[in-house]
Amino acid sequence: MKNRLLQKIRDVQKEKGKLFCAFITLGYPDLKSTEQLILEFEKLGVDIIELGIPFSDPLADGPTIQFSSEFALRQGVSLLDAFHLVSNLRLRGCKIPILCFSYLNPIYHFGIKAFPQKARQSGFDGLIIPDLPPEEEKNLQKECRRHEISQVFLVAPTTRPERASQIARSSSGFVYYVSLRGVTGARQVSASNLSREFNKVQKVIKQPLLIGFGISSPEQGRALSRLAQGVIVGSAIIDAIRSSNHQIAPAILFVEKMLRAVKERTRAVSSRN
Repeated sequence: MKNRLLQKIRDVQKEKGKLFCAFITLGYPDLKSTEQLILEFEKLGVDIIELGIPFSDPLADGPTIQFSSEFALRQGVSLLDAFHLVSNLRLRGCKIPILCFSYLNPIYHFGIKAFPQKARQSGFDGLIIPDLPPEEEKNLQKECRRHEISQVFLVAPTTRPERASQIARSSSGFVYYVSLRGVTGARQVSASNLSREFNKVQKVIKQPLLIGFGISSPEQGRALSRLAQGVIVGSAIIDAIRSSNHQIAPAILFVEKMLRAVKERTRAVSSRN
């Protein structure tokens, strides 16, 4: 089976379009809602799903995603639920690329060799581990390549270009550009403030760069997608669910608005052709 993430990136690049990746937390507000969100996002035209595995000590996550993780953990949600949910989605015909966003601890306990095989069998296409630099756990990287799981690594505004180039050589599919110093959260990220350091990194990386952390409005999404090959939005989606008493409809509406902003240029070009 082809890797859906790599195929999606090729397709979007061929169309000279922009990529939109939506992050959601497994089991928030519940597992049924997680499955429904993924299906609805696929219908809307979201390109990639980043499925966060709830973890008790999330180093890179801000208060919003920490809240959603704690909420899911209290319901007993685990890595096994992720495998079951994604497998069920694939049986229902869901074709959207799905990345597993997890810290190393749950993967290590599941098994460095066992995890990539189980993830691929379940229907995952990629893996993001924010607390794992590319120099570590070479066996995991080997197993991911063996089972055609794309392993995505992160760079930041503080990453030197030569270091960014090294990281990118280990990254498959795209490179995750962290827009902020600190943890995730819906904040005011400015394309103009980000552009100088971003452009330095972009010059030394061949893969698409997707900007994540802090994107909370269509205006931000539009501006940052002009700078990069796409954006990743997470905390603002979780906020939309949390502020509506754990209803998912507002999150779906928010993502629809974000998609229009990020992809408006592509759609305008398509309509003229």
